[in-house]
Amino acid sequence: MNYNNLFSQVVSRSKASAIRELLKIISRPDIISFAGGLPDPTLFPTEAVADIMEQVIHEYPKQSLQYGTTEGHDVFKKELIQLLKKTENIEVKKEQLLVVSASQQALDMTARLFINPGDSIITACPTYLGALQAFQVAGADITGAESDEYGVIPEDLEKKLEWLRAQGKQCKFVYLVPDFQNPTGTTIPETRRLKILEIVKKYDTFILEDSPYRQVRFEGQSPRTFYELDDTRNHVITLFTFSKVFVPGFRLGYIIGPEEVIRKYVILKQAMDLCTSPILQLATAEYLRRGLLLSHIDQIIVIYREKRDLMLKTLAEYMPKEVSWTRPEGGLFLWLTLPKHIDAAKLLPKAIENKVAYVAGVDFYPAGDVFNDMRLNFSYPSKEQIVEGLKRLAQAIKDNL
Repeated sequence: MNYNNLFSQVVSRSKASAIRELLKIISRPDIISFAGGLPDPTLFPTEAVADIMEQVIHEYPKQSLQYGTTEGHDVFKKELIQLLKKTENIEVKKEQLLVVSASQQALDMTARLFINPGDSIITACPTYLGALQAFQVAGADITGAESDEYGVIPEDLEKKLEWLRAQGKQCKFVYLVPDFQNPTGTTIPETRRLKILEIVKKYDTFILEDSPYRQVRFEGQSPRTFYELDDTRNHVITLFTFSKVFVPGFRLGYIIGPEEVIRKYVILKQAMDLCTSPILQLATAEYLRRGLLLSHIDQIIVIYREKRDLMLKTLAEYMPKEVSWTRPEGGLFLWLTLPKHIDAAKLLPKAIENKVAYVAGVDFYPAGDVFNDMRLNFSYPSKEQIVEGLKRLAQAIKDNL
């Protein structure tokens, strides 16, 4: 049986995640990995989760184990609405909020909801690999807007939007990770966010704001979200997830946006998985009700700040002078840039020989045309691994300068 003649066009547009494939290769315990975007598992609130799961089973024996509504459990949505008001000064009704199976499902649903094959969208350049995958599978024509140390550059964004308009093309949306961007770790300042928002309104499109861990800030003040800055409440759809700030295994996130758009998301989700796990929604609702999330995030901040500082210190100590890197104010990643003649993807096998791994930056570019960057994760490895791993990486780079 030759299945190749039967696969859909979607399959032909799909490719494996560079990160997931890499994680299979580097699962050996002797390899120090900066490749994944994994939270530190030693910080998981295992005892609280165990206690809460037992409580939920007894308190909601039928609701927790039965199918739930597609929109999300009202008990959970009530807690989310209070969390948004407390932490982001955002007020939403439950009809403006949809619970999803973490932000990757939200990205996939957004692609299905807005993109026909050949439709144009704009992302920052570079941008989150998982988003590029979702948009490429939907057949999007992706244009990258240039970025600097403060995120996407408004002038280049407008230039790209004008270029699309001149070709008679409508940009369906602009995808951004404004806080501690994956992969670069950069944050868009509020003054720049306001400029970007004005530009988006001018070209009659919207911002898809991906906010997976903006609470994990080590220093400085958080700019307001695009959602809060949009006084029309009509030009921003924002994605949140609990994967990086609570536990990724729950696969829990939510979308906020205009009510009529959320209704479309709901219909789409009905065809995908009917509902997000009720028991995990109820457990997370109880975690929020007990007031545990923000104190847990405070603990994460302390540990991740120490790891970031150690990574920056070790890079400065061991990397050759031709190498540069970003200094994120929070999050889980930083971005390292090699001399232009070094291809980070070709260097990777040699780094693995040195028993250290990273993600080559080429896959984070919409056009796949920049080769001398790499993403380093500091949340998952231990402090000892950070020091030893960076020594090994620096040696691999020196050997290839």
